[in-house]
Amino acid sequence: MNENRAMAKEWLEKANHDLGSAKLIFLHLPDYFDTIAFHCQQAVEKYLKALLVFSNIEFRYSHNLIYLLDLLSETVEINEERYNMAILLNGFSVQIRYPDNSIYLSKEELETAIEISHHFKDFAIQLIEE
Repeated sequence: MNENRAMAKEWLEKANHDLGSAKLIFLHLPDYFDTIAFHCQQAVEKYLKALLVFSNIEFRYSHNLIYLLDLLSETVEINEERYNMAILLNGFSVQIRYPDNSIYLSKEELETAIEISHHFKDFAIQLIEE
């Protein structure tokens, strides 16, 4: 296994932990919508960073999913639907966790955030494990 693939798999594992956390919190503490949304954003961020590492693309540490997708688009085609999904989650990065940026998300919005995270998980795994 080459070094990039090994490091990418470490990123995948961390992303899976964020997605798993989001799902568990959703099941047991659904009123923690900010934390659920944050973990979904973090999962997607890490799935994208796994792909960047695998593709040997350098990146600055950033929570901006659009920035990460733009970098990834140098080697992988990123369609408009993926950008739109990333835009939905982009606002759930670190800032959502502070009291002055409180928002409310419905059960349906949280389910969508989890579905988007799964989409990026499948996307990353497909490319890394081909």
